[in-house]
Amino acid sequence: MNELISIVVPVYNGETYLTKCLDSLKKQSYKNLEIIIVNDGSVDNSELICKKYCENDSRFKYIFQKNSGVSSARNNGIKNANGLYIGFVDSDDWIEH
Repeated sequence: MNELISIVVPVYNGETYLTKCLDSLKKQSYKNLEIIIVNDGSVDNSELICKKYCENDSRFKYIFQKNSGVSSARNNGIKNANGLYIGFVDSDDWIEH
């Protein structure tokens, strides 16, 4: 299998755990990933963290939206996804290798 998989990461003030989350996605053995980070109006350093990953890895996409809730952020991610499959990872979670 080499299909594109989209992973949507809704973020709201997640700076405490966000780096661990995004690192875990970056280090996956399956490389044909599109990681869509949807910032739901964070007022902490989440935006800076997200943009750093987007600058250093083309698999990461960044979307900012006015605070509308996690469901809205997930739906926005789905609208922007290009993968055959779509998954979700919360910004305070991580995926084992």
